[in-house]
Amino acid sequence: MEGSKRSAGLQPSLGLDDNDVHVEFSPLRQDDDEGGMVTLDVPVAEVERAAWGSKTQFMLSCVSLSVGLGNVWRFPYLVQQDGGGAFLIPYLIMMVLEGAPLFLMELGIGQKMRMGSLGVWNNISPWWGGIGIASTIVSFCVGLYYNVIIAWCFYYLFNSFLSPLPFSSCPTEAVGNLTVPVAECEMSSETAYFWFRQTIDAGDSISEPEGIRWWMALCLTLSWLLVWFCIMRGIQSSGKVVYFTALFPYMILIIFFGRAVTLKGAGAGLKHMFTPDMSKLLNPNVWMDAACQVFYSLGLAFGSLIAFASYNPMKNDCKRDAIFMCAITVFTATFATIDIFAVLGFKAVANYEKCIHHNTAKLASILDQLPVHTRNINVTIDNYEETWPDLLPHIQDIYENQTHQHFQHCSVEEQLNEAAEGTGLAFIVFTQAIVELPGSNFWSIAFFMMLLALGLGSQFGTMEGVITNLFDMKIFARVRKEVLTGCVCLISLLIGLIFCTGAGEYWLMLFDTFAGSMGLIFIAFFEVMVISYVYGHKRFTDDIEKMIGQRPGLYWQAMWRFISPLTIFCIVVSSIVYRFMNPPEYPAYKKELAMAKMELYPTWAMFVAFALLLGGILPVPIVYFMRRFQCIRLDSDIHQASIKRVETTMSTQGMIRNEELQRCDTSDSDWTNLFSNRVNSGTSLDS
Repeated sequence: MEGSKRSAGLQPSLGLDDNDVHVEFSPLRQDDDEGGMVTLDVPVAEVERAAWGSKTQFMLSCVSLSVGLGNVWRFPYLVQQDGGGAFLIPYLIMMVLEGAPLFLMELGIGQKMRMGSLGVWNNISPWWGGIGIASTIVSFCVGLYYNVIIAWCFYYLFNSFLSPLPFSSCPTEAVGNLTVPVAECEMSSETAYFWFRQTIDAGDSISEPEGIRWWMALCLTLSWLLVWFCIMRGIQSSGKVVYFTALFPYMILIIFFGRAVTLKGAGAGLKHMFTPDMSKLLNPNVWMDAACQVFYSLGLAFGSLIAFASYNPMKNDCKRDAIFMCAITVFTATFATIDIFAVLGFKAVANYEKCIHHNTAKLASILDQLPVHTRNINVTIDNYEETWPDLLPHIQDIYENQTHQHFQHCSVEEQLNEAAEGTGLAFIVFTQAIVELPGSNFWSIAFFMMLLALGLGSQFGTMEGVITNLFDMKIFARVRKEVLTGCVCLISLLIGLIFCTGAGEYWLMLFDTFAGSMGLIFIAFFEVMVISYVYGHKRFTDDIEKMIGQRPGLYWQAMWRFISPLTIFCIVVSSIVYRFMNPPEYPAYKKELAMAKMELYPTWAMFVAFALLLGGILPVPIVYFMRRFQCIRLDSDIHQASIKRVETTMSTQGMIRNEELQRCDTSDSDWTNLFSNRVNSGTSLDS
């Protein structure tokens, strides 16, 4: 050692860089002229940590996580509602402002720290260790209800093997000596009845669960068994499955594209999609929708990306990975939307023609009541738009103000404007289009297998964020990963039975809104602020440069320091304002009306919603204040926390325990023994 001075008035600053432990002494008082630089070259054994079998497995896992169900049933809805092709403008801008920077940030910090999000944030600063806890809680809550969607897909997939498809016609019931279609189904539609009555058997409200639907409980059990089997050994098992969950959806999308563009009406659907309504860009809600869609579609703030990156080699080019993943997400969302709109265009034209046939058949029954000069008008599908306006005034004279009760209003544009998202799009609207396709069983099987692959891929990533964090904790360090994963899946299954009741869909909407949406926004805001201003943007850019051999440019640094935090802050504020201005509602299905009606959540449900929201936010300030004011032990409970980087910052220097400060007055040999023992034993140097 060179330049060392023994003094009880020196404060050590510890650091680990590559294979050297650095100990820098600085005076505790400004007037203390003692000080020096002491560097201990202590070889650090590489930690045994699982690694991806190949770079392909890592990239496909990221694709499976990011390219989820939202690209199929959320993005097309936003395009439909927010200006058609014009919506792509704010979507791409938000991808540049928040999507790519945060994606690289999570990949970079996970790859550098080589641990899950719980360990990463404790290692950067134990004061901010609550971020990892919050992301774990949110990921767990999202995993609870996400697997229910997979269970619904299983149920539809099983029914897709029946011929004819059970949602292609209304069931019948006996009325006296007659067999007639069920009135509730006649009032709605075949696909809506199958969803609300035969799949989820919806209750009248969230307050009326009406017991567990056993068929859905069985499908949910199957879903959790499959998830456990695929992730029980971490990336060593899930890394093999992603070849299916990531690639199969693209194969189905390509097949659907080849069929959809040849369907009658596909052009009308695509024209509706790509026709921009630029006036929508003046609506701030459109920009908010774009920002949130980018945020959720990339899988940010779950901790999954950090966990995935922690299994990468240190020299992996994470910047290139981030750019590629953002590009593939935009491409997939756009490509899936083209498929959806082409099929919906076919459905719209098919319904339009059915409407015309209904009206012409009704017209024939009153033909003798029409004026003589109109009786020879031949109404067809081709001339309907020209001839029907001439006949309508005479029809209204016959029925006075009750024309709408006998004749339908036929319009392709109105059919295409019928907005549907989520379960409404996947299980009602799109299945109605599938029924009209020749070979409907094949298309139904393909569609729901695609949804299964998309759902499972995202679920693997979400649960990996939970399991990795638990496994990195000391308390679970000696538990076999298969057992730990099995316990988490079993607990999730038992809690998830609430989604198998008659109020299951209403509970899912509650969880999705308050646990899976707003919580993630807050977590992302804390992440980018801590990386930029606690860990330090300069240190982070240095880390990226060491890993990929190229320093992030001005764009990345500006995004991390200013633009991305500001963008996320605007989303947070807008979300809060929106919630205050618009009391949360949910669509409650009314059997007597055969339709869903918007209702306010009851008071007790709002307390549950508030608890879910706080569960993803409060761990951050609670851990901060308890550790800042030393209300709890400051040790980071992450076994491997010493392995990669324990450099102290101004925010963490004060957290070194007093016993370490007291041991600064040691001999050279004592220092060598102290740090050699602590590094080799895997004990955190900053604990």
